[in-house]
Amino acid sequence: MTDPRSRVMTMALWQGAVDPQPLSGGITNVNFLVEDAGRRYVVRVGEDIPVHQVKRFNELAASRAAAAVGISPAVVHHEPGVLVLDYIDGRTLAAEDLRRPEILAQALPLVVRCHRELPKFLRGPALAFWVFHVIRDYGWTLKEGNSPHAVLLPALQELAGRLEAAVGPVEIVFGHNDLLPANFLDDGTRLWLIDWDYAGFNSPLFDLGGLASNNELAPAQEDWMLETYFERPLDDALRRRYQAMKCASLLRETLWSMVSEIHSDIDFDYAAYTAENLARFQAAITEFQQS
Repeated sequence: MTDPRSRVMTMALWQGAVDPQPLSGGITNVNFLVEDAGRRYVVRVGEDIPVHQVKRFNELAASRAAAAVGISPAVVHHEPGVLVLDYIDGRTLAAEDLRRPEILAQALPLVVRCHRELPKFLRGPALAFWVFHVIRDYGWTLKEGNSPHAVLLPALQELAGRLEAAVGPVEIVFGHNDLLPANFLDDGTRLWLIDWDYAGFNSPLFDLGGLASNNELAPAQEDWMLETYFERPLDDALRRRYQAMKCASLLRETLWSMVSEIHSDIDFDYAAYTAENLARFQAAITEFQQS
């Protein structure tokens, strides 16, 4: 089987010989920086990932729509298993960046535009991302894969059921659904939102909960985020529904990592990532149950 770098080198797209350079940080795909004819590109190599419900047709459609909205780089080329994007000369953010009020004030409008504007440009079939379905499906995958974490599943699935009931009926928007800090780029002038592997129709509470939990926002920042997003004062009912979805976001990230431990070939310490996210979920669910 052709290795990813060789595959990128031999693409007919290039005008001359290229020397793909690996980009660090990807934990779902293998990514390269390619320079050709004076331009630079990011090349994402990855097939469908059924265990994570990742479908590349969906990533492509979301990437194109996000570029049309102006929140993500342009799609230059695609072919099965490969997506070529314009390169944004900037740095990926860390959680401490997004906790800075001036950066968070730039990041939240990107999420709003994703939710409210991106669907206007979306073409073709689109997926839904209902976190509680994902959690249940991950449970089956972990059981079938004889995961060492399988013993935890009954209790985790029971908690997920309580969280789903607490969330209740939801508004539907088109979500990014993976608001890790590294999926925000800062080019020195503005922020960009990248990596649409998990994009799909969802509750806005999931992206808001993910933005908060992945970047460990302070409670006052969460209140500001919710009031700014919904354009109204925060009440107890919304706060509780949001907190339930925030817990679900942490649980999904934990189970994602457990599944990746037994299914991913990418060189990444998934076991440590599982332990970190499980501890954060346990702290969050304890706080939720005591509230």
